[in-house]
Amino acid sequence: MLLVSSLAAQEMSEAEQESLRVALAEAGNSPIEFIRGLEKHLARYPKTSKLPEIERALVKAAIETRDNARVVRYGERVLAREQDDLQVLERVSLGLLKSDGKDEAGRALAYSKRYQELLEKMRAGKQGTPEYARIADDLENRIGRAYALQARATGNLGNAEAALALALRAFEIYLSSEFAREAARWQIKLGKTEDAIRTLAESFALLDPRMSDVERAKDRQRAGEMYRQLKGSEAGLGDLMLAAYDRMAAAVADRQEKFRKLAPNTGASHPLQFTLTGSDGTKLPLETLRGKVVVMDFWATWCGPCRVQAPMYEQVKKKFANDQRVVFLAISTDEDRGVVRPFIDAQRWTKTVYFEDGLSAALRISAIPTAMIFGKNGDVVSRMNGFVPDRFIEMLTERITQALAE
Repeated sequence: MLLVSSLAAQEMSEAEQESLRVALAEAGNSPIEFIRGLEKHLARYPKTSKLPEIERALVKAAIETRDNARVVRYGERVLAREQDDLQVLERVSLGLLKSDGKDEAGRALAYSKRYQELLEKMRAGKQGTPEYARIADDLENRIGRAYALQARATGNLGNAEAALALALRAFEIYLSSEFAREAARWQIKLGKTEDAIRTLAESFALLDPRMSDVERAKDRQRAGEMYRQLKGSEAGLGDLMLAAYDRMAAAVADRQEKFRKLAPNTGASHPLQFTLTGSDGTKLPLETLRGKVVVMDFWATWCGPCRVQAPMYEQVKKKFANDQRVVFLAISTDEDRGVVRPFIDAQRWTKTVYFEDGLSAALRISAIPTAMIFGKNGDVVSRMNGFVPDRFIEMLTERITQALAE
């Protein structure tokens, strides 16, 4: 809404500016009234110079209100101009597949393929980078959804075999009950009843947090009904369900291990559970610092006050240089790790720098510079957000000394 309102005074006649101003004022905070107001405005000014921005605002509002018809209507207009909007590509594909029509399926297939291509390109560009560990789970889920959308569109176009292959590919990429159900849908369509029973059993056994208990119960019930129809009784159904549990447990464990290797701090909550990566590639498990007082300086290359504070830290470090019970760590919060090493060299810093590797989120670091002091058991004993230049050295020294005495 703010995007559109900001356009009111740009490249519009006074009459059009007033029309848009009134439409937005009458909408208030209601996305439904916002849509009505903009549509009324477009009816009066169909050739407005701001048509692309207004239609983009309309599709976003339609997504918010789950107005499927308008998501498709305005979304396709947006995609005709901008083919790389991931959210719009996904939501328009979903919207079109609310219908079983072949024309809608063909359009949805094209959009979902484009969605997949963009996501695959994003993944290829991020793999091997520190950032990939943070986005990998969400990215793989979205790629899986792109294949599931293609599966539904392909099946609606009459090719159930290809639809099943695409759905199984979605489930292979990301363990989701949604994708398992899509595979079962086409297995049933193809008469592959035993395969469908196993797939529904896996959906039930997966314990997908995105699925409600009611939905899980439906999968279990449907698998049981199909099994009884096929076998004449429930004999052996329990063993089939247990086998599904075993397969899904192993698959989940493999996936967790993969992400653990990508991001060793996945699931870590206490500071001592974290392992930090140094700018030289070395690893520092914070557990190895248990029993010491640890002082962490959270900073970034773009932070002016951090540069002013750096030599003050050095003065404090000199005070404890001969005390093996105190450890100082410089923690970079830069998203682009590539800028850190050149910055350190330019500043002629000799200290070792570590990347935050998720620790700043766990500690709820909301501003920098921030100094954190941890006691000998790894618990936070002091937090200094920002700094007072004329008292920083004194304050930090005093708090370290207090931590040592505890």
